[in-house]
Amino acid sequence: MKMKAAVLFEQGLPAPYAISQPIQIEEVELDGPGEGEVLIEVVAAGLCHSDLSTIENLRPRKVPTVIGHEAAGIVREVGAGVRRLKVGDHVVATFVASCGCCRYCIDHRANLCTASWTSRAEGTLQSGARRLKFGKGDLHHYTGLSTFAEYAVVSESSLVSIRKDVPLEVAALFGCAVVTGVGAVFNTAALRPGQSAAVVGLGGVGLNALLGAVAAGAYPVIAIDMNPEKLELAKSLGASHAVLASDPNMAEQVKDLTNGGVDFAFEAAGSIPAVHTAYQCLARGGTVISSGLPDPTKTYAYNHAPLVSDEKSIRGSYMGGCDPRRDVPRYLNLYLAGKLPVDRLRSGDLTFEQINQGFDALALGKVVRQTLRPHQ
Repeated sequence: MKMKAAVLFEQGLPAPYAISQPIQIEEVELDGPGEGEVLIEVVAAGLCHSDLSTIENLRPRKVPTVIGHEAAGIVREVGAGVRRLKVGDHVVATFVASCGCCRYCIDHRANLCTASWTSRAEGTLQSGARRLKFGKGDLHHYTGLSTFAEYAVVSESSLVSIRKDVPLEVAALFGCAVVTGVGAVFNTAALRPGQSAAVVGLGGVGLNALLGAVAAGAYPVIAIDMNPEKLELAKSLGASHAVLASDPNMAEQVKDLTNGGVDFAFEAAGSIPAVHTAYQCLARGGTVISSGLPDPTKTYAYNHAPLVSDEKSIRGSYMGGCDPRRDVPRYLNLYLAGKLPVDRLRSGDLTFEQINQGFDALALGKVVRQTLRPHQ
């Protein structure tokens, strides 16, 4: 079929993107699904900092590629061998296509499955195939999804079937921002009611971590960011306190509020200074949970002796430690119960023609989660 898609031809073009136009809207060809693959109509796709990092060339990818990895849609066709999904199902796309049988999948840690690593690096589907074409050449698939398009062919293992009473423009956020942020609280930290938490970096992932901490019964829940407007939003979402990250007395304020520091500090900014900010906020025995992916060349230095004597720890949390088929339905139920008001993080819908301006707004910290609506 022919369809409209957002194609990234070159990484590293300068901002503002409304002028440099790194993303071009093109008519491309999409082949039907092969064995184990599913054709979905993309109803909504979130603009994520991971996409922005690709545009900035902080995450080199094979180009040209149809980008986008956080989405929800409707199954329109299934390939041979597809067992879990049928035409008409509502689905959330996830950016790790797991195998279902390795040591990690068996242990419900599908986020760590490496079965799709090679295909993601090569810009293909999990099978090694490409279904996207532009002109006389193939287009690369982005994280096996390529959801900034009207339709997408993806591996069945990249999709989670969801209940149909969740608006798809909200469900889209559960493919990345929600599982990463909320999962960091529920899975990686296993936070208990009454434990204290700080969230450093109030983007889409950070605000979801904050929602998760509130839902888990943490107190106090301290929001930390450079942007006063995001601190106000965090307080409206349940943060008990808010502290400016640029305040030279930031760590002292947190320790005063918590009688010595927090049990968990969730770093979601994807920067080394944010990791240090989180570490400064810890109580003895506290843990930094880092879910932000920084520049891969950067390192963090710390004084090891206090790490030992204070029994502090630093943990990574990739995709919130989630098993998507288990956790996405659970988190959707919490949303429907009013415990995870994820819809309040939506900053509006975009058309294809507005997508470069949308990434400008994301880069400037003016928005939380914008969603591309391909069929508007």
